[in-house]
Amino acid sequence: MSSHVGVLMGGWSAEREVSLTSGGACALALRDAGYRVSEIDVDGGLTERLAELKLDVAFNALHGRWGEDGCVQGLLELMALPYTHSGVRASAVAMHKPSSLEVFRAHGIPCAESCLTSADAVNLKDPMERPYVVKPPSEGSTFGVRIVQPGDNNQPIGADWHFGDEVLAERYIPGRELTVAVMDGRALGVTDIRTDDGFYDYDAKYSAGGSRHIVPAPIHEDIYAQAMDLSERAHKALGCRGVSRTDFRYDDTDGEPGQLYMLEINTQPGMTPTSLVPELAAYCDIDFTALVRWMVEDAGCAR
Repeated sequence: MSSHVGVLMGGWSAEREVSLTSGGACALALRDAGYRVSEIDVDGGLTERLAELKLDVAFNALHGRWGEDGCVQGLLELMALPYTHSGVRASAVAMHKPSSLEVFRAHGIPCAESCLTSADAVNLKDPMERPYVVKPPSEGSTFGVRIVQPGDNNQPIGADWHFGDEVLAERYIPGRELTVAVMDGRALGVTDIRTDDGFYDYDAKYSAGGSRHIVPAPIHEDIYAQAMDLSERAHKALGCRGVSRTDFRYDDTDGEPGQLYMLEINTQPGMTPTSLVPELAAYCDIDFTALVRWMVEDAGCAR
């Protein structure tokens, strides 16, 4: 059993507050499990801080850029410090949605029609028939995501867009939002996410009562099995490690069974006791403390 665990949290991405919540919950559970825990709010002095602490394992609870996209993973590899979740390559590809979509399609995993374009190009001419979705290529927690509907008079990319010039446009898929947790290559179950307006945005994810999670998802048994299988295949295709979460849109508007479309893999999913992955783990009789303990013991690096 590794004795000294450093929980990396915070950072300076748009998902800083989410990361602090995840990291704090994981640190508390790890202490309950008997580990010596150091909570590290990541900043530019991370290398020196890690060297001082002499950790056995880094628990990566960072979300968003720099913590989830292979950057911190590369630093930990250079320091030969075992860490939780996926490695450099899987993290980088998963974070860049256009790249992960290419991998999914190459492995026969259904995805919505999409194209990588620019903010100016989208505002000049619709890249596809409406409705469609615009999103930053490399952000999480639904930051910057907007559904462009027929009849909208505002430009798709407005003045509040602060995510660079690149824009990922995807065909809007009506229906339900489903998610699957994969642990050690095995899918744990499928969650049906319900919101009042059908859009699982930042507020729906993190505000009290913003969404309802139904486990197991009340969907056709063939679609349930397909979601489990596709999640395991995507986890393997990207070379993910530890725990991941795969998000789908499920178009059942013409009845069941409908059509599944994979959206993305989250290699560092939210880890509060009420987040989606801990809920699915609990469904499999794995409590939160057991989950984070397993993640620490599963930690590694390429060396």
